[in-house]
Amino acid sequence: MSDAPSPQTGAEPTGAARRRGAFRPGDQVQLTDSKGRLSTITLEAGKDYHTHRGSFPHDELIGRQEGWVVRTTGGNEYLALRPLLADFVLSMPRGATVVYPKDAGQIVGMADIYPGSRVLEAGAGSGALSCSLLRAVGDGGRVVSYERREEFAAVAARNVETFFGSAHPAWDLRLGDLVQGLAEADPAERYDRVVLDMLAPWECLAAVAGRLEAGGVLCCYVATTTQLSRTAEAVRESGVFTEPSAFETMVRGWHLEGLAVRPEHRMVGHTGFLLTTRRLADGVAPPVRRRRPSKGAAALAEVVAAEE
Repeated sequence: MSDAPSPQTGAEPTGAARRRGAFRPGDQVQLTDSKGRLSTITLEAGKDYHTHRGSFPHDELIGRQEGWVVRTTGGNEYLALRPLLADFVLSMPRGATVVYPKDAGQIVGMADIYPGSRVLEAGAGSGALSCSLLRAVGDGGRVVSYERREEFAAVAARNVETFFGSAHPAWDLRLGDLVQGLAEADPAERYDRVVLDMLAPWECLAAVAGRLEAGGVLCCYVATTTQLSRTAEAVRESGVFTEPSAFETMVRGWHLEGLAVRPEHRMVGHTGFLLTTRRLADGVAPPVRRRRPSKGAAALAEVVAAEE
């Protein structure tokens, strides 16, 4: 397959060139040893990688294709590949806790983040979710990320630039409070998708609703059932969103060794809940949600009425 830019776009998307071809100075390389242990290095001409079992020069990898095996002076072998986004996220420097790849993938999919879309994100944290959003919207889209804490914003900026190899043209990282920032922003600024990763997303619903296009998706990422419940009730009370849906994702790996195929003893369980809903058109009231009463509800109502 040719590495030439697509004739339809005229230019390669940001970071694409760093994801293919031979290893070059400045590339990140993930090394896997015979026990499956991972290490990530950044290639520098003339530099050596040292381990407790010998070393090898970075020049041994520069110019090689991915999937190359390099041997240290002590005879230890390493498989060299470029880290995937999921690998990068799990090993990146952290300010705030990162959004795990399993959740970032669900956000991109369930919030329907598409190329060219305009996405509002809060907060930026360590930049893990920002990387996924930027790759989904592409150079022709836009991701505006609000982050209250300056030290977190600095970490996020470095991580995004490290992953893409340069500043991403679609990213606008803003330091400050989301509600205040939107109040001071250009009144014409509108978004197709909003992703809130914060402690109290219910406090921002009115502000983001005023910026979200009709039919646009709001996705909230929260850690506890209390946050989930309060967010869902606030969405309903706002009167400008559809009935919210909520779910979580758990990933269980499998051990594969001959006929010994079984679930791994450890798994990535609960990390957070995702709540999604869509913006109604202005002036439209949401349909009344009809729910079938649970069994015993009538008898319970009679007991409560008798006690009163």
